[in-house]
Amino acid sequence: MTTIVITGGTDGMGRALARTYLDRGDTVVIVGRDPAKAAALPQAHFIPADLSLVAENRRVTEEINDRYPAVHALVLCARYFRSTRFVTTEGLESTFALEYLSRFLLSHGLDRPRVIVNVSGPVPGVPIGRIHWDDLMLEHGYDGVAAQMQAGRANNLLDLAFANQHADGPTRYVLINPGPVSTSFAGQYDPATAAHVSALKRHGVPVEEGINPIIARIDTPLTEPLSAFLPADRISLDNPSFAPGDAARLDDLTRRLLHSQER
Repeated sequence: MTTIVITGGTDGMGRALARTYLDRGDTVVIVGRDPAKAAALPQAHFIPADLSLVAENRRVTEEINDRYPAVHALVLCARYFRSTRFVTTEGLESTFALEYLSRFLLSHGLDRPRVIVNVSGPVPGVPIGRIHWDDLMLEHGYDGVAAQMQAGRANNLLDLAFANQHADGPTRYVLINPGPVSTSFAGQYDPATAAHVSALKRHGVPVEEGINPIIARIDTPLTEPLSAFLPADRISLDNPSFAPGDAARLDDLTRRLLHSQER
């Protein structure tokens, strides 16, 4: 029996993963906001949290480390699309906070999981998505898709920085872009984006199929500190999406940002 921690475990791919491992008899910890959705997985251990808040991530990390000292896998699935800019009570743009900062905090805060699977995008190697170095909170000209793409690129750099810092440790870090999956697509959408999401739901692969590459990496961790997949095909890390200088720069900016939250 192993312990699996899944953020976004009450919806879509996260919920399907939770069901898979619960059916195997494993210990599954799901982190999410909605107790009613968690009730549909009564065998899972539910930790209610708003992961767009730094303080909540720190609380969740402490609780998991105290209650589950031997985590096999941390799976980072939580996401929420916003067509209009939203600022959390901590003063952070919500997409950046939920889809990047939360993953940073949990990745670095959990006690030595065997594997971390970061379910994210954009597609490594494809020139979409960029870090807005002078405007990480997207105060100027916010766009929901741009916010998602920035978070995706930031996760590429998070993965690389983590692997470089912990190359001799036990944790194997995996980035998986699942491609078009007919998942829940939680969020608040403008009409044009909602139409696009509806098309993705019609034509995407079923969730039960979409989670297979994730299961493969949980069940059979690779030996390398970092690997990337789209969705099951291996992707080379030798491309601008994984620029070491950018990874170090974002890591430094993130740590300074989080330090400022402690004041």
